[in-house]
Parts: sequence; structure tokens; C-alpha cells
Amino acid sequence: MSPIRTQWTRLIRFVAAETSQVHVGQPIDGALDVGLAYRERRPVKAYEITGSALDPAAQVSSNVLTVKTLLSPLSREQIKTVRCLGLNYSDHAAEANMTKPAAPVLFYKPPTSVIGPGAAITIPKAAQPVDKHIPDYEVELTIVIGKAAKNVSEADALDYVLGYTAGNDVSFRFYQFQVSQWGFSKSFDNTNPIGPCLVSASAIPDPQTLPLKATVNGQTLQDGTTADQIFTVKQTIAHLSQGTTLEPGTIILTGTPKGVGFVRKPPVFLKDGDDVQVWIGAGIGTLANPVVEEGKSSSRAKL
Repeated sequence: MSPIRTQWTRLIRFVAAETSQVHVGQPIDGALDVGLAYRERRPVKAYEITGSALDPAAQVSSNVLTVKTLLSPLSREQIKTVRCLGLNYSDHAAEANMTKPAAPVLFYKPPTSVIGPGAAITIPKAAQPVDKHIPDYEVELTIVIGKAAKNVSEADALDYVLGYTAGNDVSFRFYQFQVSQWGFSKSFDNTNPIGPCLVSASAIPDPQTLPLKATVNGQTLQDGTTADQIFTVKQTIAHLSQGTTLEPGTIILTGTPKGVGFVRKPPVFLKDGDDVQVWIGAGIGTLANPVVEEGKSSSRAKL
């Protein structure tokens, strides 16, 4: 199986100032942290990409557009499933006082949980008060599958990757630890930021060398590397594809390193007005989102 080759290296999805329509494009400045620039309201310009983000044949044009609103790299309609790994970093399992798993721990999220850069992470009334429910941040390398994968070997697994982006697996610990299944506690609407850039798989030949960080209100709370994953990207794709088709548009969040809030003393939890930023290297950049508690703010998610 041949790897996926795209004409673009970094892809963003956005509403353009010139058209007020949704487009995909490649940032003109290859070194720009698009998410940070957008957060700081600096101009971001991109060459329009003609075609879908999921179409490897999509072409980078010479038409220049200006980002008005930055969105998640894939729309909710393009996302097939959101699959997530739990306890996939040795240091995180240790800090949580949990045994390292013998196989990947899998849970699912609905696409309605996905939001883009700058959109509000919404803590629903069902997960308030926050000091009881402990809304928590988790920086995660996120895989986007680009072609149907079933019964894939580890040796061929990366050939099915369209690209990589960043995710913030916002988690509500009270509900998570009430039961053995984590789906409910991690699936609330508008709680899972994805973005800012989708970097092509060809530009990241080894996904096990990426630095990743999370900050809350400017304080760095997570600072790790994907080298510490228990199950590598290759192993994850191979395992999840056994007997199951991973369709194009499947998103896989690959777990988080140590530094999460609920294990800290005292616990750190997200609350109304907080600013959360997760960052991953190799051109993926900064994914920044405000936090709002439902009923306390009029902010709405940008989908």
C-alpha cells in the first residue's frame, strides 16, 4: 500500500473575509503558528485549496484568501467517528495510579462534541458545579484517516494517515469515574477542540517524535512528547482496524501525557473565563479556546 500524498502540507478550514464562505487553504507563511496568530488577531492568509480536505487530489491554487473565522480542519459532516485512546502514556498512567493497559483502551465521542480554534469549550449545566465535576484539559496528537483501513499491519499503518492535528480531550472526571465506560463523561456537545492545522502525513514521517504542551491561563501544565506513548500511532491504527473499517474522515485521539488537572493537589479544573491552549510541534501549532459555563456566557461554538 502506498502512502497518501497531498499537494498541500498544512491545511486549514476557515470562513474567508473576502467571500464570507467556508474554504480550505494552505497558509502562505509556512512557519506561522496559525492558531496563535488567530488567537492574537493577527492576519492569516492562505492559498485556496480546490477540493475537499479528504480528497488527496485537491489542488493548491494561487487564489489568496484572508481568514475571518478559523474552523476545525474537518467539519462535523466529514467526520465518520471520533475514536479516543485512554491511558496511552506511561507517565499519565503512573500519575493517575492506574495500571498500564495490555491493549489500547478505546472510547468514542460523537461529532457534536467537536469544535474549532477559538470556539468556546462549553461546560454544560449537567457538569456543574465545576469543583465537583472537575472539567479537565488533555492535549492529544490526533490522527485523521485518509483511506479505508481494515485489518492493517503495523508496517503499513502510516500509509492510511491523511494527516495529523491537535486535540483537547476535555474530560469531566466526576462522571468518568462513576462508571467503567468513559463515553458519557467525554462526549458533551462543544467540548472537544480540534485544529488548528492538519499537517500532511508526508511532512511528519515519524509521529513518535512530536512535542506537545497544554497551558491554562498562561501556566504550562502538560509538557511531553509522543515518544512516551504506550501504543504508537502504528500500533493504534493496526489494532483499531482489526475486523473494523476505519473510514476516511475517522479521527483518532491518541491519549495525553502527564500533568492533567484532577491528579494535582489541589485539583486544577476548568471554569468560566479560563483560556486553554494546547500546542503540538511540526507545524500543527496552537489550539486556543475559552471556557464558558452554560448559563454564564452568551458565547457560541464556531463549528
